[in-house]
Amino acid sequence: MTAIHVTVWDDNAAQGAPAVFVHNIFTWGGDEEYGFAAQRPLADRHRLLLVDRRGYGQSPDTECSDYDTDADDLVELLAAQDRGAHLVGHGNGGLACMLAAGRRPDLVRSLTLIQPSAFSAAAGNPEVEALLRRVRGAESVPESVTPEEYLRASTEGIGMAVPDPTPQRLRAVATSMRERPVWEAEVPLEPLRAASWPTLVVCGTWHDAPELYRTYAGEPLIACAEAVADALDARLLRVPGYYPHTQQPAAVNAALRELWA
Repeated sequence: MTAIHVTVWDDNAAQGAPAVFVHNIFTWGGDEEYGFAAQRPLADRHRLLLVDRRGYGQSPDTECSDYDTDADDLVELLAAQDRGAHLVGHGNGGLACMLAAGRRPDLVRSLTLIQPSAFSAAAGNPEVEALLRRVRGAESVPESVTPEEYLRASTEGIGMAVPDPTPQRLRAVATSMRERPVWEAEVPLEPLRAASWPTLVVCGTWHDAPELYRTYAGEPLIACAEAVADALDARLLRVPGYYPHTQQPAAVNAALRELWA
């Protein structure tokens, strides 16, 4: 079995098909701040498998977090389930889910993408192209910058509250600082479009986000969500805020229950 850590939530011997959740940067599977803690109620009917990607949470360290490696880990986890599983991914975790589902669509029961970092799917969009110019032209993070400094600059610098810099949080930030650039990924849209299972794309409206955060991250992520939903003929669910599953858990959980039914 894969070396990654998986938190299992399974209330009352839930009988529904299992669901695999894959987190974004700065976080881990069961994190209450940015992870999937608010999806805990779904364990009343489904076995929830919350992945800690390599270098995050309780999974082993890695020199460089890599979406291809994440996808391989997910395929292995999916193959270990008797009936396949539903896949749910946020941000970079959503990209890994798309890659895994494209490689082994036979192991997937449904796919939910929460603001996926699938920039190749929105190539040519002005907001996405502006983001790519910024990140490709930016200098690498100097080795002298600590994870706590990076966390503060990445949150406080765009008008957001700085989360408590616990050792677990700072380890997640350190891994995020050396993730393989997601804009290098080529997303396999054709096998996902041809798959027999349903796909849900979830996106925030970003109306209440800090202005810099909305401009630099929100607008490109909205464009990606719209492009992915259109390319895959998927349902696009828009909810208020900019962290859909943590800020609007009732709406997101209801949509997941409907999809998994």
